[in-house]
Amino acid sequence: MKKLLEQIVKFGFVGVVCFLIDFAISTGLFHILINGTTRNFATGVGGFFGFTISVVINYILSMKFVFERKEDMSRKKEFVIFVILSLIGLGLNEALLLACSAGYEASDFLKIFNDTIWFAVSKIFATAVVMVYNFISRKIFLEKR
Repeated sequence: MKKLLEQIVKFGFVGVVCFLIDFAISTGLFHILINGTTRNFATGVGGFFGFTISVVINYILSMKFVFERKEDMSRKKEFVIFVILSLIGLGLNEALLLACSAGYEASDFLKIFNDTIWFAVSKIFATAVVMVYNFISRKIFLEKR
Protein backbone atom coordinates (compact mmCIF):
# COMPACT_ATOMS: atom_id res chain seq x y z
CA MET A 1 0.00 0.00 0.00
CA LYS A 2 2.88 2.36 0.79
CA LYS A 3 4.34 1.75 -2.69
CA LEU A 4 0.98 2.54 -4.30
CA LEU A 5 0.67 5.80 -2.33
CA GLU A 6 4.21 6.81 -3.33
CA GLN A 7 3.36 6.01 -6.93
CA ILE A 8 0.18 8.09 -6.77
CA VAL A 9 2.16 11.03 -5.36
CA LYS A 10 4.75 10.74 -8.17
CA PHE A 11 1.96 10.40 -10.73
CA GLY A 12 0.34 13.47 -9.24
CA PHE A 13 3.57 15.47 -9.45
CA VAL A 14 4.14 14.44 -13.09
CA GLY A 15 0.48 15.18 -13.73
CA VAL A 16 0.74 18.68 -12.28
CA VAL A 17 3.80 19.46 -14.43
CA CYS A 18 2.08 18.13 -17.55
CA PHE A 19 -1.19 19.84 -16.64
CA LEU A 20 0.58 23.19 -16.41
CA ILE A 21 2.12 22.62 -19.84
CA ASP A 22 -1.23 21.50 -21.27
CA PHE A 23 -3.13 24.30 -19.55
CA ALA A 24 -0.76 27.04 -20.72
CA ILE A 25 -0.75 25.85 -24.32
CA SER A 26 -4.46 25.10 -24.60
CA THR A 27 -5.64 28.25 -22.81
CA GLY A 28 -3.14 30.41 -24.71
CA LEU A 29 -4.26 29.02 -28.07
CA PHE A 30 -7.92 29.36 -27.09
CA HIS A 31 -7.36 33.01 -26.13
CA ILE A 32 -5.56 33.70 -29.43
CA LEU A 33 -8.11 31.88 -31.61
CA ILE A 34 -11.40 32.88 -29.93
CA ASN A 35 -11.46 36.33 -31.52
CA GLY A 36 -11.17 35.10 -35.10
CA THR A 37 -12.97 31.74 -35.02
CA THR A 38 -15.85 29.89 -33.40
CA ARG A 39 -15.78 28.80 -29.76
CA ASN A 40 -15.78 25.12 -30.76
CA PHE A 41 -12.82 25.55 -33.14
CA ALA A 42 -10.80 27.48 -30.54
CA THR A 43 -11.73 24.88 -27.90
CA GLY A 44 -10.82 21.92 -30.12
CA VAL A 45 -7.52 23.31 -31.40
CA GLY A 46 -6.39 24.59 -28.00
CA GLY A 47 -7.33 21.36 -26.28
CA PHE A 48 -5.73 19.18 -28.94
CA PHE A 49 -2.33 20.87 -29.04
CA GLY A 50 -2.05 21.34 -25.28
CA PHE A 51 -2.97 17.73 -24.63
CA THR A 52 -0.73 16.29 -27.37
CA ILE A 53 2.42 18.14 -26.31
CA SER A 54 1.84 17.26 -22.68
CA VAL A 55 1.38 13.55 -23.56
CA VAL A 56 4.89 13.27 -24.98
CA ILE A 57 6.37 14.90 -21.89
CA ASN A 58 4.12 12.77 -19.68
CA TYR A 59 5.34 9.56 -21.34
CA ILE A 60 8.97 10.45 -20.71
CA LEU A 61 8.40 11.44 -17.07
CA SER A 62 5.92 8.65 -16.25
CA MET A 63 8.07 5.84 -17.54
CA LYS A 64 11.16 7.27 -15.88
CA PHE A 65 9.73 8.16 -12.46
CA VAL A 66 6.28 6.64 -11.91
CA PHE A 67 5.72 3.22 -13.50
CA GLU A 68 7.99 0.20 -13.40
CA ARG A 69 8.57 -0.99 -16.94
CA LYS A 70 7.61 -4.47 -18.06
CA GLU A 71 10.89 -6.19 -18.94
CA ASP A 72 9.36 -8.17 -21.79
CA MET A 73 7.87 -5.12 -23.54
CA SER A 74 9.86 -3.10 -26.07
CA ARG A 75 9.96 0.67 -25.70
CA LYS A 76 8.28 0.98 -29.09
CA LYS A 77 5.34 -1.20 -28.00
CA GLU A 78 5.23 0.62 -24.64
CA PHE A 79 5.08 3.99 -26.39
CA VAL A 80 2.39 2.79 -28.81
CA ILE A 81 0.24 1.54 -25.92
CA PHE A 82 0.87 4.80 -24.03
CA VAL A 83 -0.21 6.80 -27.08
CA ILE A 84 -3.32 4.67 -27.65
CA LEU A 85 -4.34 5.09 -24.00
CA SER A 86 -3.60 8.79 -24.28
CA LEU A 87 -5.69 9.11 -27.45
CA ILE A 88 -8.61 7.61 -25.58
CA GLY A 89 -7.88 10.18 -22.86
CA LEU A 90 -7.74 12.90 -25.53
CA GLY A 91 -11.15 11.84 -26.81
CA LEU A 92 -12.52 11.99 -23.29
CA ASN A 93 -10.80 15.36 -22.73
CA GLU A 94 -12.22 16.84 -25.95
CA ALA A 95 -15.72 15.48 -25.30
CA LEU A 96 -15.74 17.00 -21.82
CA LEU A 97 -14.42 20.36 -23.08
CA LEU A 98 -17.02 20.48 -25.85
CA ALA A 99 -19.79 19.51 -23.41
CA CYS A 100 -18.70 22.32 -21.10
CA SER A 101 -18.62 24.70 -24.07
CA ALA A 102 -22.15 23.67 -25.06
CA GLY A 103 -23.28 24.14 -21.47
CA TYR A 104 -21.81 27.64 -21.48
CA GLU A 105 -23.59 28.50 -24.73
CA ALA A 106 -26.91 27.19 -23.42
CA SER A 107 -26.81 28.92 -20.04
CA ASP A 108 -27.33 32.59 -19.35
CA PHE A 109 -26.13 32.04 -15.78
CA LEU A 110 -22.69 30.76 -16.83
CA LYS A 111 -22.13 33.88 -18.91
CA ILE A 112 -21.09 35.64 -15.69
CA PHE A 113 -17.69 34.11 -16.58
CA ASN A 114 -15.79 35.45 -19.56
CA ASP A 115 -14.80 33.03 -22.34
CA THR A 116 -11.26 32.36 -21.15
CA ILE A 117 -12.24 31.89 -17.49
CA TRP A 118 -14.97 29.41 -18.43
CA PHE A 119 -12.55 27.51 -20.68
CA ALA A 120 -10.03 27.37 -17.81
CA VAL A 121 -12.65 25.98 -15.40
CA SER A 122 -13.71 23.44 -18.02
CA LYS A 123 -10.09 22.43 -18.60
CA ILE A 124 -9.52 21.82 -14.89
CA PHE A 125 -12.64 19.62 -14.71
CA ALA A 126 -11.74 17.63 -17.84
CA THR A 127 -8.17 17.16 -16.63
CA ALA A 128 -9.31 15.74 -13.29
CA VAL A 129 -11.50 13.13 -14.99
CA VAL A 130 -8.82 12.18 -17.53
CA MET A 131 -6.17 11.95 -14.79
CA VAL A 132 -8.07 9.18 -13.02
CA TYR A 133 -8.54 7.31 -16.30
CA ASN A 134 -4.83 7.70 -17.15
CA PHE A 135 -3.55 6.33 -13.85
CA ILE A 136 -5.79 3.29 -13.91
CA SER A 137 -5.25 2.44 -17.58
CA ARG A 138 -1.46 2.89 -17.45
CA LYS A 139 -1.22 0.83 -14.28
CA ILE A 140 -3.16 -1.99 -15.95
CA PHE A 141 -1.50 -1.99 -19.36
CA LEU A 142 2.03 -0.64 -18.85
CA GLU A 143 3.28 -1.48 -15.41
CA LYS A 144 5.16 -4.58 -14.43
CA ARG A 145 2.96 -6.75 -12.24
